[in-house]
Amino acid sequence: MEISANGAINAMLEQKQAASMQEVQVSLFKKALDINTEGALALVNAATQGTATGNSNPPNLGQNIDVKA
Repeated sequence: MEISANGAINAMLEQKQAASMQEVQVSLFKKALDINTEGALALVNAATQGTATGNSNPPNLGQNIDVKA
């Protein structure tokens, strides 16, 4: 069985293209993870800002107890 030079060159080019495409996909995936991380951190920061204890209930909640059933 003979392997032509053109076939070997084409196979090498296809491998390089596949490797380049995989690098692009990994890069895009990392960028998407970074964007999601930034969004999640922004939500956590927004939810915890302005509260010293992390509790966002009104100040009068839990002050009165109804003991009649």
